[in-house]
Amino acid sequence: MVKKTVNKKSTSKTANSKFVNQINDLKKQLKDEEDKYLRLFAEFENYKKRTTKERIDLYKTAGKEVIGSLLPVLDDFSRAINESKKMKNPGDFVGLELIFNKFNDILKTNGLLELDVNKGDSFDPELHEAISQIKSKKKDSGNIIDIVEKGYKLGDKIIRYPKVVVGQ
Repeated sequence: MVKKTVNKKSTSKTANSKFVNQINDLKKQLKDEEDKYLRLFAEFENYKKRTTKERIDLYKTAGKEVIGSLLPVLDDFSRAINESKKMKNPGDFVGLELIFNKFNDILKTNGLLELDVNKGDSFDPELHEAISQIKSKKKDSGNIIDIVEKGYKLGDKIIRYPKVVVGQ
């Protein structure tokens, strides 16, 4: 009978290296899972920020359609007040002016702002709507000659561009 001698050191080294390999594999898997978790967490945080910003933007412009439909009424009030000042007894129209001021204040508290446009300003197609061009002096070329309708913005968004006549 022949006795086999088993080298305990070589088997323990082999077993040891297997354990080291398994540990390294597990560490790599753990690192991959941590990376996936961090990416998913960051993606979720970005989603929360984006939806919060969208909700705030929606809140700011939620009344856009309603306020936009009230702008012609605001224009009519303004024209009526201007005409009442030309009449013999403008004091008869004080009530109309009070109603206009209250109506205007309510729209302002809901975020409506009048765009500041003056005669002589240079025409900007991104801020103004040109409805006509008329011949003018060279110095007025490209400038606003008349303002036909006021422009308004709600928050940061323009809901009605001012309609202007531009010098040519």
